[in-house]
Amino acid sequence: MAHSPTRRLGGSPFPPIAEYAFLSDCETTCLVAPSGNVEWMCVPRPDAPSVFGSILDRSAGGFRFGPERIMIPAGRRYLPGTNIVETTWQTPNGWLIVTDCLVVGRWHRTAARSKTHRRTPMDWDAEHVLLRTARCEHGTVDLSLVCEPNFDYGRKPESWEYEGGGYSSGIIRNADTDVTLRLRTDLRLGFDGRRALVRTTLKEGDTAFVALTWRAHEPMLPTTYAQAMAAVDSTTEFWRQWLSRGVFPDHPWRRQLQRSALALKGLTYAPTGALLAAATTSLPETPQGQRNWDYRFSWIRDSTFALWGLYTLGLDYEANDFFSFIADVCEEAEDIQVMYRVGGESDLQEQVLGHLSGYDGATPVRIGNDAYKQCQHDIWGTVLDSVYLLTKSRDYLSERLWPVLVRLAESAATHWRDADQGIWEVRGEPRHFTTSKMMCWVALDRGRRLAQMRGDLKTAARWKTVAEEIHADVCAHGVDQRGVFTQYYGSASLDASALLLPVLGFLPASDDRVKATVLAIADELTVDGLVLRYRTEETDDGIGGEEGAFLICSFWLVSALVEIGELHRARQLCERLLSMASPLDLFAEEVDPPTGRHLGNFPQAFTHLALITAVMFVIRAEDAAAYARPSPST
Repeated sequence: MAHSPTRRLGGSPFPPIAEYAFLSDCETTCLVAPSGNVEWMCVPRPDAPSVFGSILDRSAGGFRFGPERIMIPAGRRYLPGTNIVETTWQTPNGWLIVTDCLVVGRWHRTAARSKTHRRTPMDWDAEHVLLRTARCEHGTVDLSLVCEPNFDYGRKPESWEYEGGGYSSGIIRNADTDVTLRLRTDLRLGFDGRRALVRTTLKEGDTAFVALTWRAHEPMLPTTYAQAMAAVDSTTEFWRQWLSRGVFPDHPWRRQLQRSALALKGLTYAPTGALLAAATTSLPETPQGQRNWDYRFSWIRDSTFALWGLYTLGLDYEANDFFSFIADVCEEAEDIQVMYRVGGESDLQEQVLGHLSGYDGATPVRIGNDAYKQCQHDIWGTVLDSVYLLTKSRDYLSERLWPVLVRLAESAATHWRDADQGIWEVRGEPRHFTTSKMMCWVALDRGRRLAQMRGDLKTAARWKTVAEEIHADVCAHGVDQRGVFTQYYGSASLDASALLLPVLGFLPASDDRVKATVLAIADELTVDGLVLRYRTEETDDGIGGEEGAFLICSFWLVSALVEIGELHRARQLCERLLSMASPLDLFAEEVDPPTGRHLGNFPQAFTHLALITAVMFVIRAEDAAAYARPSPST
């Protein structure tokens, strides 16, 4: 069923974050507002400067294709099993259906190798085309097109010019970003500076298309509506073929699992295997707030957890590519960074774009992310945990990856006593975060298991000794007087990351300290039943202001409640969280508990991972004989 979007509140010109549709071809992503305006798109990579940026400033570029003077559609939906969006419009005189996709076609690079692909070529490849088709279903519809790019985050407006002898094709260039856009349609284009315009009337049965490419050589643009629909059909086949590889339970929550899997796949960058934390930058964690970060990078932690989620559903090819990406970046440096650009570049220097007004007035707008310089000790454990999970099921470990894993385990063994910035990458003083220590234990525990598989019993024994030392230290210093695991050593504050303790097997779920921690977080670290990362007034994270409830933490609570036997409570919370999804079943990073408003960058890979894990925990608990446990801790 198509969902009807809600009307914007408070007179803001910015649509609610949850109302954006997400498109991807596994190389480029974009967000489409309910009005039919493409309000966020960066080319040629998702971490490149934007060409359409009106989600951060209404003058930073957009691309609308839809009925004249009608901004609220009758309904929107993803075509089942795809990342293709269909929007239905009702106008005073007729009905119009618009279909939007980033085109994926059969692998076509036969004459020369790709300059960006490092992973094994598959059957499909991005064609670097944003395609939009329209069909008048009934009556007549006045159709308009306004394509107004503004390069380099709205700093470099350029002008369109015709390409060829007719009115069907235009071109616009920006030398500073080295991006050229070509626009082709079966309608008549006109230009007004940086605006490409079409106005026409469609009668019942009439069709139209418009295609935009940033492909520098051999642009693969359709010339007819039939060719455009063939491209839509090809893209549909790609997504459905990929999704069919998965194993999804025959359950009422199957739709949410599939949509989360498609979102995670859409956030992958196929040429290198990197996986984006989110498609956007600087969408605020608090309305009009300053907690605005750039998430268009590959966090090692987020990516490994997200691939764990895909593996749970049987979609594990992406894991092979991502671990090759890790091997790529680790071969060039002694130790692993917290995050990288999608091409593996290590410099993510943070900048503030002062010329942008920000989403709904939230400033500063940031590009880059200085957290890449931080020490976050949990990443060693997340990588080794994910590799162990895959290796255990396949009885195979890449010889290329093993030296990297040894270095990660040795880093955990060497540095676990040191303070760090923690899983939430706080910008205050480093502390001895309990979860960071626990994840160092995970690194050594999974490392010694992998070493045993390889027959390296000496290394396995040494890592086991260190793991036991870490375990004893955490149990001695990370627990308060009431038997609850705290945020850091010596603190009385709670931290939602402690919900990972039973899920990752640090202690059995039957342990009194685990139960006490899970219930304390559920009762004391929540607002309206939704979990906070921590209390901002109790934690020096180096940033002012408040933040919403973190959706990943609430889904973690579902999994933890299942583990300690609180199945009824877990199911109730899971049902509530799933009901808070966007109209298109997507999730941002956070939610405002009183209103349900989505906050933060969108869509958020970590949230969709946690959804998959939580849903599968509930299903597994309700029908233990039918579904395998998704946790890698056993």
